[in-house]
Amino acid sequence: MKIAIISVSNKGLELALTLKEKLDKDSTVIKCDLFHKNVKKYIKIAFFEYDAIIAIMASGILIRSVAPYIESKVSDPAVLNIDDNGNFVISTLSGHLGGANALADKIADLIDATPVITTSTDVNRKLGIDVLAKDLYLSIDDTKEILYFNKAILENEKITFTLNPEKDYVYLKDYLSKNTLEIHVSFNYSSNVNTDEIHVELDKHKIVLKEKKLVAGLGCKRGKKCSDIYNGLKKSINYLNIDISRINMLSSAEIKKDEKGMIDLSKKLSIPINFVELDKLKLFESRDIQKSEFVKSKFGIYGVCEPSALITAGFDSKLIYKKTSYNGVTIAIACEK
Repeated sequence: MKIAIISVSNKGLELALTLKEKLDKDSTVIKCDLFHKNVKKYIKIAFFEYDAIIAIMASGILIRSVAPYIESKVSDPAVLNIDDNGNFVISTLSGHLGGANALADKIADLIDATPVITTSTDVNRKLGIDVLAKDLYLSIDDTKEILYFNKAILENEKITFTLNPEKDYVYLKDYLSKNTLEIHVSFNYSSNVNTDEIHVELDKHKIVLKEKKLVAGLGCKRGKKCSDIYNGLKKSINYLNIDISRINMLSSAEIKKDEKGMIDLSKKLSIPINFVELDKLKLFESRDIQKSEFVKSKFGIYGVCEPSALITAGFDSKLIYKKTSYNGVTIAIACEK
C-alpha cells in the first residue's frame, strides 16, 4: 500500500512524522510520503497516486477537499481522518475494497488511538463479501451486487460458494475458519466453475470472485536451502494473513535458474517458478522498487525479488509486500491489477 499523510498544523506534522517512522518498518507499506499544508493541492495529487490518504486535520477540511474527486468504492483510495492529538482514527472512505477499515485498526494500534468504523457489517461483527475479496486478493465481476450480499449476510442468510471439485481451495477454507466475523456459508461443487474462481450465489443473485495472480519474488545468497527460502516466504505470507496455497507463482532472475533451493521449493509447494531474463530486468522501471547498488555492480540490475515479481505478475501489477530480508533470503510479493 502506498500511503500519503497530509497534515495542517505543527502538532499534526509531529504526529505525521511519528506515524511515518512506524509505517516505514511495515513490509506491506510500499512507500509513505508526508505532505504539509496546502491541503487542496496535495489531496488532489494523493487521491490519484496513492492507495491511502491519512489526513491529520479537522473532518470538515478533509470532506470538502476530497468531495470533488470521489467516484466509486471500487476505485477511490482509502481515506482516514485523525485529529491533531491522535485520539481517534476515523475510516472515512473506501472502508472495505479500499482497505480503510483495516488500515484504521492498524494506525490506531500504532499510535494508541481509538479506531472509528461505521460500516454495517463491521459494527455488527459480520464478514462482508467485499472484505473477503479484498483480504484474499480476489476481483469481483459485478460490484453492484455487493450491497445485496452484504445485506443478506447482515440478516443471517446462508450464501453458497460454488467451487471447482478439482481444486481444494485451502486458502479460502483456512480464511473462513480463522475469521472471527460471522458469515453463514454452504459449499457446492461444479466442474463448470473455473479453478481460479469462486461463485457466490443466493436466490437469483450471483457474484464471481476471481483470483488475482499473486507472485512471490525470491532472492537469496548462493546455496541457500529450500527450507531457508520456505521459512522466509512463510513469514511473508503470514504477515499478509493468507495461506501459502494462495500464491500462484514464484519468480526470480535468470541468474538464479540453477539455484537448487528455489527449484526444490517450487516442487515442494507445487507452485511454478519463472526465471526472468536479465534483459527484461535491466529495462524494467518502477518508482516503487528498492534499488541496490551492490546488485547493480555485480549483475547489471538494481534488484531481483521485487522486479521479478512485478514482471511475472503482469502489466500494471503492484507490490503488496516490499523486499524484506530473512537471513540471506529476500522476499517480495506482487499482485496482478
